[in-house]
Amino acid sequence: MIEEDRAMTLGTNIQVGIAIPQIFPNGPLTMASIRDFVGRAEKLGYHSLWVQEQVLGDTAVLEPLSLLSYAAALTSTVKLGVSVLVLPLHNPVHLAKRLSSIDQMSQGRLVVGLGLGGATTMYPALGLPEEARVRRFVEGVGVIKALLETPAAQYTGRFFRLDGVAMEPKPVQKPHPPIWFGGRHPNALRRAVRLADGWMGAGSSSIADFKEQAGTVRRLLEASRRDLGAFTISKRVYIAVDRDEARAERRLREWFGSYYRNADMASKVSVWGSPAHCLETLAEIVAAGATHLLLNPVFDQKEHAEGLAAQLRLGR
Repeated sequence: MIEEDRAMTLGTNIQVGIAIPQIFPNGPLTMASIRDFVGRAEKLGYHSLWVQEQVLGDTAVLEPLSLLSYAAALTSTVKLGVSVLVLPLHNPVHLAKRLSSIDQMSQGRLVVGLGLGGATTMYPALGLPEEARVRRFVEGVGVIKALLETPAAQYTGRFFRLDGVAMEPKPVQKPHPPIWFGGRHPNALRRAVRLADGWMGAGSSSIADFKEQAGTVRRLLEASRRDLGAFTISKRVYIAVDRDEARAERRLREWFGSYYRNADMASKVSVWGSPAHCLETLAEIVAAGATHLLLNPVFDQKEHAEGLAAQLRLGR
């Protein structure tokens, strides 16, 4: 447990979420440990619990919306988010139905992260064209919003058309659950400001990159006369709190090597080391523009959840 005298808060308006154990590179899937983690994280005062999407690969990764539904049944107050679904790989009509169902089952606690993704082996595997991914993404967002917002959805695009169709039940949250976009390209940032309720900085981006991107988002919001307080700026933070800094970095590099196939990325984008150092770095990310932190420990997850909650004085 992290000492109370080293604890601090990041600010009254900063929301702190944490990733649900979902990726199991070295061990068996243990649903009991996931159940214990989810229940404990809610009691500790985390704002939100998060999952991510990876379909193909030799690392064991649970499907995100199934896991989020499981978490919804185990909790009652904590927000439940996915960061992010690669929208062009999904049929937006089916996805809208699943999202509305989860928002109903959780009684209005869903946060939807959507991303464009890159050109991957998923497209031929799913029988989908890689062309026009941006257009499919934008139209997919339009389809989802139309189905979730209106009783008789109308939408006409290049790839999708809705002609007065209904989808029920509607989500609890109105007009729809918060939609946050991922992405780092300037065009992705512009799309987020134009179409989304928030933007999520990638876990694979450095603090310097995030600071630049968050600044761009804020300038775009101001130019669009959008309310900065109503738009969330989030950052996924891979983190390892350990007074033995060399051990923390080594374990992060092992995980990044297994999951991302790039051990060096860990040293460039992660936060690790003593409690005091990790706190200082999280404060730096907040100063760079984050209003929401998605903490992502990749080992000893329950211990990290406990220690970080004490360190950040969550729930107080």
